[in-house]
Amino acid sequence: MKCPKTHRIALLFDANQAFAREVIGGIAAYLSSRRTSWELFIEDDFRVRLSSLARWQGDGIIAHFDDPAVAAALADSRVPVVAVGGSYANEADYPANVPYVATDNFKLVNLAYTHLIDVGLRQFALFSLPDGTRHPWALEREKAFRFLMQRDKFDVEILRGEGACNWEEDVAQQVRWLQSLPKPIGIIAATDARARQLLQACQFANIAVPEQVAIIGIDNDPLARMLSCIPLSSVIQGSNEIGRTAARMLHQLLEGTYLECSRILVPPAGINVLTSSSHQPVKNPRVMRARHFIRQYACQGIKGDQVADYVGVSRSTLETYFQQELACSVHDEILRFKLDAATALLAEGDCSVAEVAQRCGFTSMQYLFAVFKRELGCSPREYQQRVASRQEAALQA
Repeated sequence: MKCPKTHRIALLFDANQAFAREVIGGIAAYLSSRRTSWELFIEDDFRVRLSSLARWQGDGIIAHFDDPAVAAALADSRVPVVAVGGSYANEADYPANVPYVATDNFKLVNLAYTHLIDVGLRQFALFSLPDGTRHPWALEREKAFRFLMQRDKFDVEILRGEGACNWEEDVAQQVRWLQSLPKPIGIIAATDARARQLLQACQFANIAVPEQVAIIGIDNDPLARMLSCIPLSSVIQGSNEIGRTAARMLHQLLEGTYLECSRILVPPAGINVLTSSSHQPVKNPRVMRARHFIRQYACQGIKGDQVADYVGVSRSTLETYFQQELACSVHDEILRFKLDAATALLAEGDCSVAEVAQRCGFTSMQYLFAVFKRELGCSPREYQQRVASRQEAALQA
């Protein structure tokens, strides 16, 4: 029996990016589901070899074309190339004569915008990136936002954050922008990293999130969520599907199969809705201030009396305000934020139940178990297994 040929394939991605890692994961998933043999070449920094890429002696390349230098280096490639990148509003901006798998920038922004509308907001802004020439996908997200705002007759409010020389100036610039915006407002950030920066700026400026400013990012980056002071909502790109599709297209090219479609736009996979965009209109400013404090310190074991002291009213008065506004007690609200934090950590799958209890401010594992049984009808471990099963089913779909 003749053994199948092993193809030498280069994957030109910056694996430090969440998007790139997900795409590579999709390529791996495709290979594991097919009887095909690829020897994959991935380097820490492939850019040092850009000048010699066109002469690479392999069989095929899948490359991230959001970097214009990569697209230029592969313009005369001797082997089949499949490009991965962002979508463009202008057809002429796509690379010529290269199969292309794109994340749909318009749908990413539109999904975030629709979510902010659904939570009751009617004022919107976009936090983009400073240098659009280096990040063409960010410019496309700006175009999508402008189109949506003009279509629905809203003001177009965009900050790129240009001109700051250091971190302190950058934060100060963001704070000034946030303070100038009408409230309440929903802000779409071009990436989760930018969303996290805005959350920090809101914290510095004592701006309540999500009551005054609701924030949603794009990428669903686990690291950005871990580092965020408030659980971050994010649009989930279809990055894994992009990788699968790119691998399938290259496989067809290697087998000499005709490509029915040389450009495929992959829609977002959904939204991971967490605290940062869960806007609820609150009329009482003391309740808004209390929730802002709870959101920041719930997992540090704060009590109702501490919340009342921060707001500057008696505990009984604050309880009355909470019942009127939210139909719950201050303790209930603290517990809800702790439970949200616990379910988010369990969904990540990297923490033990004991660590989750400690990090989320539960006094013991037994208390964590009791809260899960009462509120969710299952144990923490059962909840984690359910999430893992749903994620596995989604990957196999």
